[in-house]
Amino acid sequence: MKSVFFRKVAIMAIAVVTMSLAANAQEKGDKAVGASVVLGTGSYVGSGYTNIGVSGKFQYNILDRVRAEGVLTYFLKKDYVNMWDVSVNGHYLFPISENMIVYPLAGVGVFGYKVHSWSSDPDLCVNLGGGIDFKLTDNLIFNAEAKYKIVNHWDRLVLSAGIAFMF
Repeated sequence: MKSVFFRKVAIMAIAVVTMSLAANAQEKGDKAVGASVVLGTGSYVGSGYTNIGVSGKFQYNILDRVRAEGVLTYFLKKDYVNMWDVSVNGHYLFPISENMIVYPLAGVGVFGYKVHSWSSDPDLCVNLGGGIDFKLTDNLIFNAEAKYKIVNHWDRLVLSAGIAFMF
């Protein structure tokens, strides 16, 4: 199942590259802060588990088309379980139009969870996915993203939608 997902991500990335030959990208030094609503779905040792959460992020354009992002996500308690993760991701920006950018992402992070009063030791995770930014105004961006978190015993698909303020 994982290989099918990775093949779909690769095909999507190739399609995005071929569609984005010319357009204006964000510029080196641009920064943004944002918040998102998050839906995490995945399994813990084979059992399905879905919960919602919130996240905050800071983005910084290292180059015109390369952006670094720090993200803190907290998944709300469901069935006596809550989760969190802190990640650093890299985005390669493909401008589709003046108001739309798509990007593949890759990153690493730390993931943890708590069941009742017992907390897990944090696990290292790898993030793979992509997203899209829609510029609503000169400073306001709507963002949607899908990423797959590869974590020991907790692989999860994480979908998010949110708003970011660019400065």
